[in-house]
Amino acid sequence: MNQLLDKFSPVVFLLVRIVTGYMFLLHGTAKFFEFPVSMTGGNGSVELFSLFGLAAILEVVGGIFIILGLFTRPTAFLLSGQMAYAYFIVHATAENVLQPMLNKGELAALYSVIFLLFVVTGAGKLSLDYKFFGKAN
Repeated sequence: MNQLLDKFSPVVFLLVRIVTGYMFLLHGTAKFFEFPVSMTGGNGSVELFSLFGLAAILEVVGGIFIILGLFTRPTAFLLSGQMAYAYFIVHATAENVLQPMLNKGELAALYSVIFLLFVVTGAGKLSLDYKFFGKAN
């Protein structure tokens, strides 16, 4: 049974990487283009030279790099830090730091640890990192 599961491991890892990158990319497109939804309550896109603009750039470019599995470790390191910042600075307060459902920081916390996993594991065998640099991580 383990051999069968090991056989599908690269494909499942690819699926997790693509879905994570795509969902993260959508956060950036929502900030810049209000697509698929407005992140600003319908008041237009965020300003490029603002904290939200920087976040949107990281989300769009980082999401694409994660999907492709290109420069995965450094990209995931930046994105994990961005999401840790989002959780601890934007969402958490001293009273609810360990209560992500109350502080609405669940996504930020999950993204942070998923990207941290990509820092440790790399992009996997089905990635541009593997194709260009000849290594799975």
